[in-house]
Amino acid sequence: MEGYFDLDVPRDREGSFEPEIVKKHQTDVSHLESSIIGMYAKGMTTRDIASQVNEIYVMDISATLVSNITDKVIPMIREWQSRPLETVYPIVFMDAIHFKVRKDNTVVSKAAYAAIGVNIEGKKDVLGIWIGASESSKYWLLVLNELKNRGVKDILIASVDGLVRFNEAIRAVYPNTEIQRCIIHQIRNSSKYLSYKDLKAFNADLKLVYTASTEEVALAELDRLEEKWGEKYLIAVRSWRNNWNELSTFFKYLPEIRKIIYTTNAMESYKRQLRKVTKTKSIFPNDESLMKILYLATVDITKKWTQSI
Repeated sequence: MEGYFDLDVPRDREGSFEPEIVKKHQTDVSHLESSIIGMYAKGMTTRDIASQVNEIYVMDISATLVSNITDKVIPMIREWQSRPLETVYPIVFMDAIHFKVRKDNTVVSKAAYAAIGVNIEGKKDVLGIWIGASESSKYWLLVLNELKNRGVKDILIASVDGLVRFNEAIRAVYPNTEIQRCIIHQIRNSSKYLSYKDLKAFNADLKLVYTASTEEVALAELDRLEEKWGEKYLIAVRSWRNNWNELSTFFKYLPEIRKIIYTTNAMESYKRQLRKVTKTKSIFPNDESLMKILYLATVDITKKWTQSI
């Protein structure tokens, strides 16, 4: 950390006390800074970190100083967010996670837009995080243009949720990209129209559709689903028919990779881990504070992404 801060050191008669981490005459506190940033990355609040440092290291630091130390990652975020990307990604998962952020003395909902790319070796990586207003296809268009400006010339398959006009945003930047709507999102959407007593039976019949061996078999199962449930749950069944072109993309590919494409498990797992880290913060003071923890958590999460999917 650049500059100075006050450090309260207990005194004894011989003047022999030395803090456990910061030795006498030591000016390099980078190890302590790393520890503070590490605690912040795990979701601890600045107040809790200050208290922890005081308790463990016998150092009196403020929550403001902790925040200033975590600000040191901001240049790293800018560099990470603008780094060159690979030319082609066979699969890119795109989704948003929502947070509460203070703005002009009020609390607003913000969307953290995230893109996870799978490269030709099958390795996944978070391509970027963007903080914007509540999720919209217009903002996704900005994200996609940024990916293109960072070197991504082609995306073979975009795995996305059912956001209105999302497909138009994708095709505006990557006209040859095939779009796969997340099956899990679609199941959740159609389940909203079902009574609880029919939920299990309906979804068991529905599973025969998206686990079919071919698209032809899947369409036959969808016909059977409509024959059995169409009169009672027409909206639920029709939602599959109306979106079939983007729900059935995965049938063009080998069975081994179909589930990777249609489930968005990579994105769901990533979002779940972000929620775990951010659950202690119901409201963020600003976009920068939110971005810091999302970036640090992402670095921590992606360290474990060593295997091909």
